[in-house]
Amino acid sequence: MTQSVIPPSPSREDYAAQLEANADESIFDRADPIALFTEWLDVARGTEPNDPNAMALATVDAQGNPDVRMVLLKDVDARGFTFYSNRESAKGEQLQACPSVALLFHWKSLRRQVRVRGPIQPVSVEEADAYFASRARESRIGAWVSDQSRPLADRQTLEARVAEQTAHFDGQDVPRPERWTGWRVNPVQIEFWRDRPFRLHDRLRFDRALGEADWSRGRLWP
Repeated sequence: MTQSVIPPSPSREDYAAQLEANADESIFDRADPIALFTEWLDVARGTEPNDPNAMALATVDAQGNPDVRMVLLKDVDARGFTFYSNRESAKGEQLQACPSVALLFHWKSLRRQVRVRGPIQPVSVEEADAYFASRARESRIGAWVSDQSRPLADRQTLEARVAEQTAHFDGQDVPRPERWTGWRVNPVQIEFWRDRPFRLHDRLRFDRALGEADWSRGRLWP
């Protein structure tokens, strides 16, 4: 009989060992969810093995079918959470069909997560240009190469396209292709979750009406 690879539920001893983790009550004593998120992200930068800014992006297509994938947060401020991708990709088409999304940040090393919901809007041309220019040259060429989400015959076809575009842009700057852009999630709900022993987790949710600046806040049952 094959042994299960799913770990067992934590024992009382396991819970006792993590009793002090996330025990600071003042951590939830915040009125601004963006400021609290920034604090958590700063901590995650020192503990996560890679990509502390990784987030799951959930969308729906024109038929209402859900989809989800990991992307990277590239900016966060009072306006919202910004990421970049190909407008002609599956996610780009879904964002066009239904411009409202959910995000999930999960920092396993901290036993914390943050959930975000809200509508999206494209970033300005100036913002897209500025971020694209900050990317490695090879990544900029990759944005011209990839027909993202479309069928690909084999790896050799991809590498041939890379060689072709590398030669095309030899000796010149690589501009941003029009199809490559960014979106900003304007949050109307942000929920903070932290692990506590015996599944008695802490949950703090902030809500606001679309277009409003003020947030309401409240605890949720675990």
